[in-house]
Amino acid sequence: MSATTAAPTASTTSTAPTLRDAFHQPRAVWAIAFAATVSFMGIGLVDPILPAISAQLDATPSQAMLLFTSYLFITAIAMFFTSWFASRVGVRTTLLIGLALVVVFAALASTSGSVNEIIGLRAGWGLGNALFISTALAAIVGATAGPSGGAIILYETALGIGMALGPLLGGLLGSISWRAPFIGTAVLMAIGLVAILVLLRREPRPSHVSPLAALRALRHPALRTLALTAVFYNFAFFTLLAYSPFPLEAAAAARGTEFGAMGIGGVFFGWGVCLAITSVFVAPVLTRRIGLIPTLLTTLALIAVLMVGLFFLHTSMTGIVVLIIVGGLLLGIMNTALTETVMEATDLPRGVASSAYSGVRFLGGAIAPAVAGPLAAATSAGTPYLLAALTLVLSIAMLVIGRRHLAAVGHEPLHLEAEEEAEAIAVGDGA
Repeated sequence: MSATTAAPTASTTSTAPTLRDAFHQPRAVWAIAFAATVSFMGIGLVDPILPAISAQLDATPSQAMLLFTSYLFITAIAMFFTSWFASRVGVRTTLLIGLALVVVFAALASTSGSVNEIIGLRAGWGLGNALFISTALAAIVGATAGPSGGAIILYETALGIGMALGPLLGGLLGSISWRAPFIGTAVLMAIGLVAILVLLRREPRPSHVSPLAALRALRHPALRTLALTAVFYNFAFFTLLAYSPFPLEAAAAARGTEFGAMGIGGVFFGWGVCLAITSVFVAPVLTRRIGLIPTLLTTLALIAVLMVGLFFLHTSMTGIVVLIIVGGLLLGIMNTALTETVMEATDLPRGVASSAYSGVRFLGGAIAPAVAGPLAAATSAGTPYLLAALTLVLSIAMLVIGRRHLAAVGHEPLHLEAEEEAEAIAVGDGA
């Protein structure tokens, strides 16, 4: 998700942003931040209700997990073209179209009578989310009246809150009905759409971007290396996110209890809080102190170990809960560090680079839920975690093999400007 139209301004770098800068913003900035919070909530919203959808719509776990696959696949395809689209119609119009699509498809999903209908509607939801998130940061920076660093802090805060609250809201509403989280998302996004429509002024049309710019960017060896690294990593990310509710529910049932949507939502709320904290606060410190490539290699190895732990402990309710939450800490670091590396490794425009990288990366996320369910059914409930560990080994291999193409990253701690760092966090967490 790339904020493709915003360029660094003098105010971005002149002084360090303060909390006062962050919270003294025009109403238009607050409207976008609210909509961004809800948009990021949508990523984890369906996680707690997957077992309920599976049970109540007579669907297999494999079918239920396709809600992630259709969403992420369309998001991936859209990400290759969002920068071009925004350059043609403008940031404000792109935001409004994205929000409108989410409202429509989330509302329709709440009325569905089969899991296949929801799978198809989630695809439209993914298109809307890609259009909105790809331009939200640019819109916030463009709408701020003061130093852009303050607006960026607000954006990062919205992102973190959304990632944490998504599973919790899904659990709370899902305990009423599996339909309720979809209705809640549609209502909240509609409020955000009206607020942006009323409060956000029209902006000058950004510079034209070729519709094939992101696809052509993959010819760059450094970007291609990082995209391949991200494909295998994102497979593991969404194995943890999309598949884990099912072994978690099974482990609870084996103990004679029921986890339910609320319990799953609580676990992934903890996961989201950890992910938000490390992506916003810990990852930037690590990458500056030890460098981006060492941070990536170390974190990938630790996540692989965690996946092996889930393979062995998938029948332990306590073990799964602890490892999921710890996983949030590691995934937050990895998300931000990997996207920062993309921005530093090439001389391509960062909007084009991050669009290309995001498009390829989300394809890995789309594949994981489609593979995990059938694999578990054919073997054992722990096998998808073992496969995820192997894909992380492949991710490390891609990074090591292609490291010669990453000379621009160097060995010294690197420094992104505030806006670039916010974009890195947004692209990383908007998985």
